[in-house]
Amino acid sequence: MMIKKELELYVHIPFCVRKCAYCDFLSAPADMQERTLYADALTKEIRAEKEEYRNYKVSTIFLGGGTPSVLDEGEITEIFGALYDSFDISGSAEITMEVNPGTVTEGKAAVWKKCGVNRLSIGLQSVNDDELRMLGRIHTYREFLNTWEIVRRAGFRNVNIDLISAIPGQTLESWCRTLRTAAELEPEHISAYSLIIEEGTPFYERYAEEAGCNFETENDKAREADGGQTVLPPLPDEDTEREIYKATEEILDGYGYHRYEISNYAKDGYECRHNLGYWERKEYLGLGLGASSLINECRFRNTADIKKYLDFFGKSILDTADSSEQLCGAGCRMDIREEVESLSCEDRMEEFMFLGLRKTEGISMKEFCEAFDRDIFEVYGPQIRKMEEQGLLIVQDGRISLTERGTDVSNYVFSEFIL
Repeated sequence: MMIKKELELYVHIPFCVRKCAYCDFLSAPADMQERTLYADALTKEIRAEKEEYRNYKVSTIFLGGGTPSVLDEGEITEIFGALYDSFDISGSAEITMEVNPGTVTEGKAAVWKKCGVNRLSIGLQSVNDDELRMLGRIHTYREFLNTWEIVRRAGFRNVNIDLISAIPGQTLESWCRTLRTAAELEPEHISAYSLIIEEGTPFYERYAEEAGCNFETENDKAREADGGQTVLPPLPDEDTEREIYKATEEILDGYGYHRYEISNYAKDGYECRHNLGYWERKEYLGLGLGASSLINECRFRNTADIKKYLDFFGKSILDTADSSEQLCGAGCRMDIREEVESLSCEDRMEEFMFLGLRKTEGISMKEFCEAFDRDIFEVYGPQIRKMEEQGLLIVQDGRISLTERGTDVSNYVFSEFIL
C-alpha cells in the first residue's frame, strides 16, 4: 500500500466588505457577479489539480482572505464540493475558515459545519469601538459578540480570535482590557499581532514618517493645507510596544493560554496545525488569486491580476484537449504562475532556521542534520555562538530557541541566518 505524502491547502478568497486602513492583503470589495465568477473559476482551478496531487493526503485546509465569510452558502458549498471531489482529505483534517463580524449568519454557520469546517478564526482586533473605527473595521464590539454567539450556538468548539496591538492612540491599559475581555470569552486560540505599517495602505500615508520612513506623506500635505489642524493619534512608542508584548504573555498565561509562536497563543491541544505546517516547511498548495505554494522545494504563486485569473479559468481548461500541456511539474497552470523559485540547499537551510525559530520550542538540531546531512554548527556555528553571547538564543536539550530578549528583536536574529 502506497503511503501518501502530506499536503496542506490554502484557498484564497480575495473579497471583503471594505478595505481596512492597515490592510495590505490581496483583497477588495466586489459585487455579487464578480464573487460568483470567482467561485466558478476557483472550483475549476481546484478540479484541474486532481491528477497532479492524487498521491497526497490533505491534513489541513485554510480558507483565508479577504473575508471568506462574505461568500454566500451556495458559493461555499460549491468550493468545498470541488475540494472533496479533487483531493484525498484526511478524516481528521483541520479545516479553518476566516470570518469577520458583520458577515456571519446562522444559515452560513450551519453550512460551514455541513461542509466540514471545524475551526474558525474571527477578526475582532479590539474591544474598543474607537480603535475599531481607527482601523477601518466594519463592526463594533457588540456586533462581534453577536457573531461569537452565532458560532458557538452552531457548535464550533475550536475558534481563534485575532487581535491587533500598537494601534494608533492605544495605551497599555486599553490593550490589556482588550486582551482580558477576549480571554474571558474562552476561545481556544488567540492570535495577538503587532500592527505593521505597510506601504500602499492608508495607514502608510498617515504614519510613514512616524514609522521611520523619510518622505513627505499625503497626510503631512493635508495638515499643511488646513493650517496644521488635522490631529491624528500617535503610534505607541517602542517602550510601550515592549510592555504590550510582555503583558500579552503574562495575561494570557493567567487564562491558561501558552505561547507556541511569536504571536500565537493556544489552550493545550488547540495550536493551529496549518500555521505550524508553514513554520515547519511542510508542502502546501495555494489555490485562488495570488495564493502561494511550496511543492517539491519550489515556491511559486498564482497571479494577483483578477482579470487574468478569471479570463484563464473562464476558458474551461478542463474541457480542452491540450490542457495537459499547460501543466507544470508542481501542478500550477503556467499562464497564471508567477515568482517561481526552485530552492537551493542554502535557501532551505535559511528557511529552516528563520521559520522554525518563530516557534517557542525553536528548532531541533537533530532534524537539521537529518534534513541536510550536516551538523548545524558546521553551517551556523559562528552565528549561533554570537546570538548566544548576546543573550538572544538558548541552546539546550538538542534544541535552539529564542530567548525573551531574542523574541523582542526576532527580525535581527533571523537576518543572521541568511547565508
